[in-house]
Amino acid sequence: MRDRPSDQDLLFYTINVESRIRPDHPLRSLKRTIDAILNEMSPLLTAAYSKTGRPSVPPERLLKALMLLALYSIRRERQLVERIDTNLLFRWFLDMSPGDHVFDATEFTHNRPRLDEYGLTAAFFDAVLVKALQAGLCSDEHFSVDGSLIESYASIKSIRTKDVEAQQDADSNSFKPRNPEVDFHGQKRTNDTHASWTVPEAKLYRKGMGKKAKLSHMGHALAEKRNGLVMGVVMTETNGTAECEAALVLLDRLQARHARSPKTLGADKGNDSGPFYLDLEQRGVTPHCAVIGTSPPKTENVAPCRRLAVVARERMKARLTTVGYQLSQRSGKKVEEYFGWMKTVAGLGRSRWVGRWKLQQQLELTAAGYNLVRMRKLSASR
Repeated sequence: MRDRPSDQDLLFYTINVESRIRPDHPLRSLKRTIDAILNEMSPLLTAAYSKTGRPSVPPERLLKALMLLALYSIRRERQLVERIDTNLLFRWFLDMSPGDHVFDATEFTHNRPRLDEYGLTAAFFDAVLVKALQAGLCSDEHFSVDGSLIESYASIKSIRTKDVEAQQDADSNSFKPRNPEVDFHGQKRTNDTHASWTVPEAKLYRKGMGKKAKLSHMGHALAEKRNGLVMGVVMTETNGTAECEAALVLLDRLQARHARSPKTLGADKGNDSGPFYLDLEQRGVTPHCAVIGTSPPKTENVAPCRRLAVVARERMKARLTTVGYQLSQRSGKKVEEYFGWMKTVAGLGRSRWVGRWKLQQQLELTAAGYNLVRMRKLSASR
């Protein structure tokens, strides 16, 4: 017998959301871990809000919603809010009943300064990392560090010379087309003379010879080599020394927050620098970095202030034939797996926010989400 759809609306509905989520759904284990972490963070979350005034959206809900943004490859926050409004799985994950009104997308904008002031995203990432350390999933000896370009939200057409920046800001009453024609032929654009008027923090940078320069930021990650879990992330501007400086910052932060100091550190050619090797050796870390093909100068031909750096680079070149270096470079691709996940799944191939501090928040949440997914798979395989 043929059945037909009914156009009669029911007066009452009975929905058990818990029964709609299959028992082996990946979000179930993630939700248990995230809820436990946020429960431990409750005193910090309480300190970030006033005791009086209009009740806000629960900060736990905002942080979990930002996790969904990364885990489900959602392009922007307004689309995320629309999916929360219509998706029972998302409502269950955020502890919302089917009848609850969804919050507005501007709640993310209003609360981001609060998240930054109290370091809530960094605290959440550290709490996830503590869970991984307690479970024995992280190596204590061998680490890798790398950096990757994140294309800026700004268009290349937003670049203009710095000497006329103030003049163009003053002339804002005339009509400006939404997508004006810009001709850069015959102009030499450098970061010293030009800047983006929409995202001034973004810098022109290119990956190599023959590549076009793009407005970019640079994200850095420190990963352990046993399971590829991310141990630290930081955002910097794009320049030639950013990778070395960020690597030292990540190592010092790991030591200060989690009392971990690696024995070896793998890196690519972007970290090939004698002073960088000296800084690592002073921290008791043996560098396992790829070396650019140029031979270091002889120590007697360089200034005395540079001789220690040249000798450190010669020591690094002597390690290239050792088994430890070859194993270190082979397992160094695990940090690249994080960058691939970050750009394809989490959508950070190009920034969707103006301000490097906002991008730092999302980078921390993305690294936390990556670790949670890895931890779930590693725990299941045990």
